Amino acid sequence: MTNIQPLDSLSFEDAMGELETIVRGLDSGQAKLEDSISSYERGTALKNHCEKLLKQAQLKIEKISLHADGTVKTETIG
Repeated sequence: MTNIQPLDSLSFEDAMGELETIVRGLDSGQAKLEDSISSYERGTALKNHCEKLLKQAQLKIEKISLHADGTVKTETIG
């Protein structure tokens, strides 16, 4: 794993891409034990980062409701 970026600088898409690369590498079974452990630890951190970003996005989603009188109301969920 060269050029490891800090988690806070990674977008969801970038973190998922790196996580997918790590999973493929671990699945191949070709890495040394030390490298596999480091990859697993980085993968766990990436998974947690992705979950945090998803939760933040979920909190920003707006609920849109249509009232009986035809008016539309939006409210932020969370």
